Amino acid sequence: MHPRLLKTFLAVARTRNITRAAQEVNLAQSSVSDQIQSLEAELGASMFTRSRRGLDLTPAGEALKPYAEDLLALAEDARAAVDATRAGAAGSLSIGALETIASARLASWLAAFRADHAGIDIKLRIAGSGELLRRLGEGEIDVAICFERPPGLDVDAEAPDSRLARRVVAHEPLALIAPPGDNHVDVDLATLAEKHFVATETGCVYRAMVDKAFGEAGLGKPRLAAEAGSIDAIAGLVAAGAGFGLVPRLAAAAAIDRAEVAELGWPGPVRSADIVMVWRRRRVLPPALKQFLAAMNEGFAPIKPTGARPRHAASLPS
Repeated sequence: MHPRLLKTFLAVARTRNITRAAQEVNLAQSSVSDQIQSLEAELGASMFTRSRRGLDLTPAGEALKPYAEDLLALAEDARAAVDATRAGAAGSLSIGALETIASARLASWLAAFRADHAGIDIKLRIAGSGELLRRLGEGEIDVAICFERPPGLDVDAEAPDSRLARRVVAHEPLALIAPPGDNHVDVDLATLAEKHFVATETGCVYRAMVDKAFGEAGLGKPRLAAEAGSIDAIAGLVAAGAGFGLVPRLAAAAAIDRAEVAELGWPGPVRSADIVMVWRRRRVLPPALKQFLAAMNEGFAPIKPTGARPRHAASLPS
């Protein structure tokens, strides 16, 4: 089975559509169809069947999929092993990150890393946590930097991908933000239980953080004033008086510093969120990825104390 055929097969399995798969692998639709037919002829089984949702994997296709992923990963390992034998080899590095982490932590860190590793070609991709892990599993990026999703909150969540390794690189304090005001007080858990919050939608890693923090504090689910699609939108809604927000502090630091929102002390037991580095397990790491992982281990972001007092305080909107 030629790797080209396996790559095309996985693109069709992922997109469930010949046209979208052709765009993804930069081939004509007819070439994608021809490659799938060649693979089916080689294996003596149909890989796909049509349904209302598009192209579904047959039992044979489902059986092939994990092997196709492993074979392509093994081919990359072989290339990495050969590259590692070349003196001075640097290579390229594709890094995926959440937008808030990329702008608040990763940009300046990458600039320093690039200065020390001038021969590495760096590409930075921005996406949500789920999309980052998908791209990582499919080999589209080399490493992902994101927040660790709290365990046990998503009943329908898939089991962790055993192909991926992960390491905590920083602890980011959670910030309780509210509209700025004159009543400079902190709040207790009983008071917070009666307040309204602005949060991201269910399924987002930021929402999972909020649900975990509330659950560990014995508050149940937060009372929502609104759901927003981004942390910036949450800060804007909080500044406008919609309610409170509980977010990683790095995501609201600029708004706090500009006094657009106020920061209160979060009284719950969960005070921080883990920033993790995730990469695919390999027999031989590419030189560029190996250097990146080593540099991250030396210190990606300072570990901030979670009990520090906030710099601003707020009134108590309901």
